[in-house]
Amino acid sequence: MKVFFRKYQNVLETVFLLILLAGGFIWKYAEYKMQLTQQEISEKILRFHVRANSDSSEDQTLKLKVRDAIGVHMQDELAGVTNLDECTALVENRLSEIIQTAEQVIAQEGYDYPVTAEVKTVEFPVKTYGSYTFPAGDYQALNVVIGEGKGQNWWCVMYPNMCFHGAVYEVVDEEAEQSLRQVLSEDEYDAVLKSRRYQVRFKYLDFLNRLFG
Repeated sequence: MKVFFRKYQNVLETVFLLILLAGGFIWKYAEYKMQLTQQEISEKILRFHVRANSDSSEDQTLKLKVRDAIGVHMQDELAGVTNLDECTALVENRLSEIIQTAEQVIAQEGYDYPVTAEVKTVEFPVKTYGSYTFPAGDYQALNVVIGEGKGQNWWCVMYPNMCFHGAVYEVVDEEAEQSLRQVLSEDEYDAVLKSRRYQVRFKYLDFLNRLFG
């Protein structure tokens, strides 16, 4: 066996190198496709992002109460939205009300944290909401920051409305699924639907990135 490896060492090294190069090419192409898919999705949705003051249990609980209050405030108005531009304009016109709603909750809970709310471009890592996984990248979002905004965030998709169907969060109901399907292309929808498959694929690409980067 040792004689065989010595005899064909150069051939084996060449084959191994070709395999590595092929893997690098596949990774680069998959990365390009992933980035392209993310850009296409980001042009069709508006995300909702609430960042807590800190990671303390109290601040994290407060974050969810602020989320709930904003949801109740916006639910009926979002129900009539038919496109992304309309949703974005509606949210921008309601920013002062959104801030006021958040401030009322914060004061009722005994805190005096300031609040900011704006529609802006936010960089997101890979995020899963219900059974959907959205690729990492820049997205337009209603970005609500409580206090110093140093705590973990909560997020969902505001358009199409996947946040405020009923009072249940983290669970995407059938109506929300249909809304997302109508907004995204078939390929885009498939890319975010299979969260387990997408995350495994992402981890594999991350491994290749470390190997070839």
